[in-house]
Amino acid sequence: MIVEYLRYEIDDARQEAFVADYKAASEPLLSSPYAHTFEICQCVEDPRQFILRIEWTSAEDHLKGFRGSSEFKAFFGHVRRYISDISEMRHYTKL
Repeated sequence: MIVEYLRYEIDDARQEAFVADYKAASEPLLSSPYAHTFEICQCVEDPRQFILRIEWTSAEDHLKGFRGSSEFKAFFGHVRRYISDISEMRHYTKL
């Protein structure tokens, strides 16, 4: 299992829509056999900063299996407009 972290910077005017869109996107995401858990957090000190945490079966399952699936198409439809707001997107191994 691996953990993907995504860091976003979202301006004040779009924060409510961002959270709502990711909550909607979590449904197709978590229906995928490759995704185990999902959470979204907002920074207390700087509310423009968000971190998403997704546990995947493997990086390959995420990048090849999920991204080639119908679940991805539904997921991406909700979050497509925030891609340019990503400041980091990486996979990490739990120790």
